[in-house]
Amino acid sequence: MYVIVEINGQQFNVSEGRKLFVHHIQNAESGMVVEFDKVLLVDNNGEVKVGAPTVEGAKVVCEVLSPLVKGDKVLVFHKKRRKGYRKMRGHRQQFTQVSVKEIVA
Repeated sequence: MYVIVEINGQQFNVSEGRKLFVHHIQNAESGMVVEFDKVLLVDNNGEVKVGAPTVEGAKVVCEVLSPLVKGDKVLVFHKKRRKGYRKMRGHRQQFTQVSVKEIVA
């Protein structure tokens, strides 16, 4: 069984026991239980339910493993040729690691 759920503007293919890195969830603490109810699709061994826009009564229950995880560093380099202009900036995106405990369809 798997579902497609929308979490903080991103869609994830989720099954029980899977660990996900989602965009940072405010006020999340380690061990906290979080529920996501924007389930877009449910596949239960070939029986598919597609929501319009969401599936009624379906939700995903997750446990927060780590409330703040920094992603890989992304370097942004700007340059204008023959002008002596160079600028280097870096960014590390913040994520929250969650583990899927239960899928209620």
